[in-house]
Amino acid sequence: MKVVLRKVTTTPLDFEVKSNEITFKGYLQYHFGKLILLKAHLKGFVDTECDICAKEIKLPVDEEIEFFISDGVYEDEQNSIDLDIVESFDSTADLDELLNSEIELIKSDYYSCEECKNING
Repeated sequence: MKVVLRKVTTTPLDFEVKSNEITFKGYLQYHFGKLILLKAHLKGFVDTECDICAKEIKLPVDEEIEFFISDGVYEDEQNSIDLDIVESFDSTADLDELLNSEIELIKSDYYSCEECKNING
């Protein structure tokens, strides 16, 4: 699902994207300048592997996501923005791609299955 950034206003634009067993639901809202605020909830399960034995595990996910999307390159010499900023170079927000990026970010952490947790204390 792609959203044209210039069509996002101060009225929140709701979205919901699903992938396998996970839902990415929230809204986009114009903030200021070239920035669009994305606030969402990520809920469901992600398949990943135990980093010790490589056994497949289902990881429960229940996270709040909040960042800005910049319509083009964002430059802030004063560092006044506390949230992460994702730059869009085609004036769209690809919500499927953002969901996949969040899933990959979660999967990049270190996880161990219950068996390996019990063995390693």
